[in-house]
Amino acid sequence: MALEVGSVAPGFSLANQFGETVESGSLVGGSVVVFFPFAFSRVCTDELGQLRDNLDLFDAAGVTLVAVSVDHKYTLRAFADANDISFDLLADFWPHGAVTGAYDAFDSEHGYADRVSYVLDGSGTVRAVVSSSHGQGRPMTGYARALSSVEAAL
Repeated sequence: MALEVGSVAPGFSLANQFGETVESGSLVGGSVVVFFPFAFSRVCTDELGQLRDNLDLFDAAGVTLVAVSVDHKYTLRAFADANDISFDLLADFWPHGAVTGAYDAFDSEHGYADRVSYVLDGSGTVRAVVSSSHGQGRPMTGYARALSSVEAAL
């Protein structure tokens, strides 16, 4: 079950792939918070590669893109280096999945994140949700629709 449109997203403070702390309150303007199961898995690698290749979509909408998984920051650094990822990959490693759970994006049966993304405005209110089932990447058209429908609110 995902957070609903109109709800206020929980704040967070997580380490990125460089060990730097990223706080939700420091994301100026809008943001897109992408939860993904695991770095180096086939679907996640493809999906995050598509995000990398379409950063201009997010830049044009004036939002900051961050991606969150339960992987360790060292795994995320290796993944970012191997895949030329320049946006922040955030480690929700310990306590395991705490932020992911606060966003109703944690699969507690399997111990990893669901495939859900939240488009947030500058005050942290959920303006759109993009999701897909396990084993299927979220299509870029879903992000394009979500961003175009909320750009005025951002």
